[in-house]
Amino acid sequence: MSKTKAVAHNTIIQFAGKAVSTALGLIAVAMMTRYLGQTKFGWYTTTIAFLQFIGIIVDFGMTPVTGQMLSEPEYDNKNLLKNILGFRLVTAGLAFGIAPIIVLFFPYPLEVKVAVSFTNISFLAISMRQVLTGFYQKKLKMYVQAIGEVLGRLVLVGGVFTLIYLGRSFLPFMIVVTAASIVYTCILFWYAWKQGYGGLAYDKKIWKDITIKMWPLAISIMFNVIYLKGDTVILSLFESQDKVGIYGAAYKVIDILTESAMMMMGLLLPLLTYAWSRGMVDEFRRRFQKSFDLMMALGIPMVVGAILLAEKIMRLVAGSKFGASSTPLKILALAVFGVFLGATFSHAAVAMNKQKQTLWVYISDAILTLIGYLIFVPTYGMLGAAWMSVFSELYAGIFLYFTVRKFVDLKLTFTTLFKIIIASAIMGLSLWFLPDWHVLILVPVGG
Repeated sequence: MSKTKAVAHNTIIQFAGKAVSTALGLIAVAMMTRYLGQTKFGWYTTTIAFLQFIGIIVDFGMTPVTGQMLSEPEYDNKNLLKNILGFRLVTAGLAFGIAPIIVLFFPYPLEVKVAVSFTNISFLAISMRQVLTGFYQKKLKMYVQAIGEVLGRLVLVGGVFTLIYLGRSFLPFMIVVTAASIVYTCILFWYAWKQGYGGLAYDKKIWKDITIKMWPLAISIMFNVIYLKGDTVILSLFESQDKVGIYGAAYKVIDILTESAMMMMGLLLPLLTYAWSRGMVDEFRRRFQKSFDLMMALGIPMVVGAILLAEKIMRLVAGSKFGASSTPLKILALAVFGVFLGATFSHAAVAMNKQKQTLWVYISDAILTLIGYLIFVPTYGMLGAAWMSVFSELYAGIFLYFTVRKFVDLKLTFTTLFKIIIASAIMGLSLWFLPDWHVLILVPVGG
């Protein structure tokens, strides 16, 4: 099978798996929002946002770093992966180990603090999974990741259904969330172990190389955390938990939309790295143009659809109690476009080993966004948080493009982009003139 066909096959499998897991995830969220209500779902949102805040700080860009290093000829892949897993376990273990202590200093309900004390295990599993995802992307075996994700979501849906049937309260739901994450990661680790890639190792030179590769990304991601999850964390300090729940429900939809951006660029990163690391500059430009076109073809229709169908989507996903979530969703949908731009250009920077040159974008974005959060969230609540999220994502996407273009003379053509915009406008008009149709009918009609 040619490389192009292998990538296409891998992409189809991953999208099929993602479609199933997304549907299962939406079912779980739909059950949880309806059962827990705004306040307790606010507890859930606060717990997850707090741990995501820590998780992003220690992310270190391990998924793209893993894919990049496995694509370079100087390392033995099996030994390299074991060292990356060992490195990840140590760094993430330390960070999540102190999370239950840090949360004690926050003005959160006791239930949130207790949830953080064990849900951190879920996020440790996620951290290990990031490395394995990079490995499967490189090997073009994302069917393993798809199987693991679907089985993890089945555990989540089954567990949530059982707890609702038994009439349980908040904390058991967080136990189920943790168990589902562990199952997902164990499946990925088990398959890697079968192939001889599992296990942990310490090689001083490799750990040093990992650190050198990841430190620019690590610094940028540490600043990223301010504008990626700072909104929810800061909102939780100034607003009630029911308002956090309303905002969190909208953000769940956005998370689902933006996952596809990272997934797609994760698949394309090894191809970009391969071309650049071997001096195939023209081929790199060609692949990058195709990556940009593909990302815009995914992102722009998502933005249009999310804005026009926001209220219907929230009532379907979270129920009538969360109808107010449609307002932040309409705003946050604009940020999706910035996420797709940022994912495209940041992965190109990783492929070219230009992470250090992009640091100024993330640092300046974080500073400006944090100032904006502190000014607008106390006054405007979740609307201030949502608009600052839009600013941060668009700022990052635009300035990453100009930064990357400097180093490779990237001259994107926008012929396909104009066609995508026209097609999305037609889609939007079709949705606009069918206001009484059900959202499950409107989505395929728009597509």
